[in-house]
Amino acid sequence: MLSSTRRLLPSASSLTSNNCNIASRATSMMFSRGMTILSSESKEEFKKENYNARMAKTRRPVSPHVTIYSFPICALASITTRVTGCALSFGAAGLGALELIGGNGTALSLMSDIGNSGLVLSSGAKFAVAFPIVYHYFGGLRHLVWDNAPEMLTNVDVEKTSYGLIGASVLVSGVALVV
Repeated sequence: MLSSTRRLLPSASSLTSNNCNIASRATSMMFSRGMTILSSESKEEFKKENYNARMAKTRRPVSPHVTIYSFPICALASITTRVTGCALSFGAAGLGALELIGGNGTALSLMSDIGNSGLVLSSGAKFAVAFPIVYHYFGGLRHLVWDNAPEMLTNVDVEKTSYGLIGASVLVSGVALVV
């Protein structure tokens, strides 16, 4: 029984060598990665150096920016809802300020001038006003449906309604160009 136990237990010399190997691996792992230690002199050099030059020295890739990230359609629809809400608020505030500063009927005469300025400008102005109204309204209806029927709030359904929201808004806004 004692001899079988001896075979299972490692010798003292093998334990010491294993501990040294582990310690040396841990030490090499700690010092293999380049670290930036800033002294007062290197801090000044660090400030003078360009970010791209510093990254080239470390030979690490620069982190990707949001411009190369492909947003899901659901995120784009949500962002567009917020942007159209802000646009509608600023548009209403602008018309109100125009009426207050210019007097009664100033906004109406501005809209009449834009409408009489040619097909391209008047159509663009109509779309610029119609799209935020329609998109924000349809987005609000979509959220009203989700509030009353939460079972429709799945990833697949949200993606489908996002495409539907964008398509319907463009379609109805396009019809507003003709009217």
